[in-house]
Amino acid sequence: MRPLTNAGGPGCSVPEHAMHRRLFLQGALASGAVSMMSWSGLFGLEALAQQAKREQKHCILLWLCGAPSQFETWDPKPKSLYGGPFRSIPTKLPGVHFSELMPGCAEIADQLAVVRSMKTKPNEHFQAIDLLNRGAEPRPPFVRPTLGSVLGQQLGHLESAIPNFILLDPCPEGNEFKSFKAGNWAGWLGAQYAPVRAGGTFAIPDVQRVADMTTEDHEARAGLRRFLGKKYENERRSAAAASQNAVFERVKGLMSCADLFDLNKLPSKDRERYGPGAFAQHTLLARNLVENGAPFVMVANGMTWDCHVFQHEIYQMLVPELDRVIVNLLKDLEERGLLDRTLVVMMGEFGRTPWLNTSRGRDHYPDAWSLALAGHGIRRGVVVGATDEDGVEVIEKPFNEKNLFATIYRALGMDPYAEYEIPGLPTFHRVEEKAEPIHEVLRG
Repeated sequence: MRPLTNAGGPGCSVPEHAMHRRLFLQGALASGAVSMMSWSGLFGLEALAQQAKREQKHCILLWLCGAPSQFETWDPKPKSLYGGPFRSIPTKLPGVHFSELMPGCAEIADQLAVVRSMKTKPNEHFQAIDLLNRGAEPRPPFVRPTLGSVLGQQLGHLESAIPNFILLDPCPEGNEFKSFKAGNWAGWLGAQYAPVRAGGTFAIPDVQRVADMTTEDHEARAGLRRFLGKKYENERRSAAAASQNAVFERVKGLMSCADLFDLNKLPSKDRERYGPGAFAQHTLLARNLVENGAPFVMVANGMTWDCHVFQHEIYQMLVPELDRVIVNLLKDLEERGLLDRTLVVMMGEFGRTPWLNTSRGRDHYPDAWSLALAGHGIRRGVVVGATDEDGVEVIEKPFNEKNLFATIYRALGMDPYAEYEIPGLPTFHRVEEKAEPIHEVLRG
């Protein structure tokens, strides 16, 4: 307790100030808020904070909502009746072809792991979005946390200024995705693990301190609120109070890192390189956030991939943008020494039908679809699974959402089968039924 004899510091010798600080610290210590492994405790030391930052793992989910067609991306079938007008082109991997709309990814195929044999059940957007974000079918009334909430909890620190789960989606609409976004992302983990949404008009509001309030007054008020909030939480054993306290801390953190969410502060050369589209610009923003410590960032843009009409015309715009985004993102992460610590997942909620409908679009198809992975824990230059010559059925190594989630957790060094600690509820695991990961894409 010796340091507290001078708690007021220079120019602050009032005994009451030292006493209030002592009481605050005692309350915080009793609640576990100040710990040897918190950013505000041990990680407050610059050298240790930098070391922790260098060792931190990250995940970027490029969420291609609406569901991209595997035929115009990772699994082209140019000789099929249903193949469409686009050719396939060779990649850096012998015998492996991608769509001609993805020349950049063809050049870096030796950095990617592509799964061509996903096979899931829901064929409607809301149910499929829910499944591919949570990793298991619903079990009412319990709400399973989404991938972002789980990874935010496991890879991040509540005391960190930057949010542990960031959703970058500038589109206010998105039909079924709009409904999903309005729901409960964090489930039984609690509101502190819900995403902070930004992008477009979804700016981070009210992050500036009131002009006539001094820094000292602001910190004093925040300290008092934190002390009383923790006291109430501990005395009442209130999960609701814990969530509210976590939200207050998040707001404080956002005040210090709001500039990281400002696209206009990013270098113009980078913005030009990624391209002018909203998805491209927010993927660049995701890179910037990860570079500054964000554990999990999900990038979306409504449901642009849901092309039931004029698919080929629309895909001539969508796929080249995705191709450019993937190439630049992986290149930037590699140059910054982040790719080996950042898992990049590129997927939608299902695939598209091999055949075209009467409006020259492809409809929903969960029976056989593709996704791609890169970065931390992922073997480079791998293509797993196969579909038949028309892309109708998976003929080699089918995988479902549980296999995928087990792969993601394993790649990030997490136990896929860990049991959630939720007293009074049935037993839940990160991945149910001991589903195996996709071993072929995991780095040995």
